[in-house]
Amino acid sequence: MDESAFLRMNGDVSSSGLCDRADIDRLKPLYEVADLKAEPVESAYEELSFELDRDVELLWCKQKHRERPSFTPKLLRDVQAFQQRVKARYAGVGAPPFRYLAWASERPEVFNLGGDLGLICHLVDRKDRAGLLRYARACVDICYQNANKLDLPIVTIALCQGETLGGGFEAALSSDLIIAEEKARFGLPEVLFNLFPGMGAYSFLARRIGVAGAEAMIFSGKIYTAGELKELGVVDVVVPNGEGRSGVYAYIDRHARHFTAHRALYKVRRRFSPVTYQELTDIVTVWVDAALELDSSNLRKMQRLARSQIRYSGNGPDAHMTGRAAALVDLR
Repeated sequence: MDESAFLRMNGDVSSSGLCDRADIDRLKPLYEVADLKAEPVESAYEELSFELDRDVELLWCKQKHRERPSFTPKLLRDVQAFQQRVKARYAGVGAPPFRYLAWASERPEVFNLGGDLGLICHLVDRKDRAGLLRYARACVDICYQNANKLDLPIVTIALCQGETLGGGFEAALSSDLIIAEEKARFGLPEVLFNLFPGMGAYSFLARRIGVAGAEAMIFSGKIYTAGELKELGVVDVVVPNGEGRSGVYAYIDRHARHFTAHRALYKVRRRFSPVTYQELTDIVTVWVDAALELDSSNLRKMQRLARSQIRYSGNGPDAHMTGRAAALVDLR
C-alpha cells in the first residue's frame, strides 16, 4: 500500500456512517491536501514553527502545541503538509538547504504526550473503525516519512527536553538520533488501559534493542529517565537540563566532518533492517481492532489520561504538571 493511500480510502470521512458533525470537524484536517507549490518552511502553519540555521545547515522543526501537547488532527495535518512540501520541493531534484532536521517542542517541559486520547476515546466509544483507522494511519504516515528522511540526504534528530510519552515517544524513535535532557521522561503507557502502542513503537524499538527488550518495555508501562534509556541503547545522547539545543549543536560540531559517513551508516541501518510502510499499517490495524474491544473500565482510564492532556495545555502553574506521567501512577 502506498503511504498516502489512506487519504483516498472510502471517500469522505463521513462514509463510515458513524461520524456526526463534531467527529467530521475534528477529523477533517487529516484530509486537507497540502499546497505542494508552497515554500515548505516559510508557509504558515498553525502547529509548527521553523528555524533554519544556514551556518550549520540545521532546520529546527518545533511543535507549538497550541491545543494540546499531543498529536491532534491539526498537528498531524501540519506535519503531513510540511513533509509533502519538502519532498515535492527537493526529493530527486536538488539538495535542501539543510543537512540536519531536528524535531523539538516550543514547550521544553513536553516533547509530545502522544495520541489525541480524547478523540480516540470518542471514536472507540462510537465504534467508528473507519475514523479510528484514518487517525492511526495519519500518525503512522508521519513516522514512516521521518524514518525515511523524506527521501533526502539528511540526518534526523529528536530533541526531547521533557515528557515524551506514547505516540510522542514513537515519533522520536523514528529519528536517526534521540538527544535528551536529563529531566526528559519516556514511556509507553498504553498497556495500563489494556492496549499497546501501535504507531511504530514495536518496529522501531525492536530494531534498537531487540524483540525481547521492546516487548519488556511495552508490557512494563514504566516511565523511564533519559539516563536509563541511554543505558538501554534507546537514547543516543543525554545532556544537562537546559542545554538541549546546545547539545544538538555540539553533536553537529563533533560529527560535521564525518557527515557523509554518518548519513550513509544510518542508510545502511535502514537497508539492513527496513521498517516498511506495510509493516506499520498492518500493526496499526491490529491496534485499531484491539482498541475497539476496550471495555468501559479501560475507556475510563484512557479518559483520565485525556483529561491530563487537557490540563497540560494550560499556561498557568499547572502547565508544568507531572501531569500525564503522574496520572499513569494512578492507573496502576
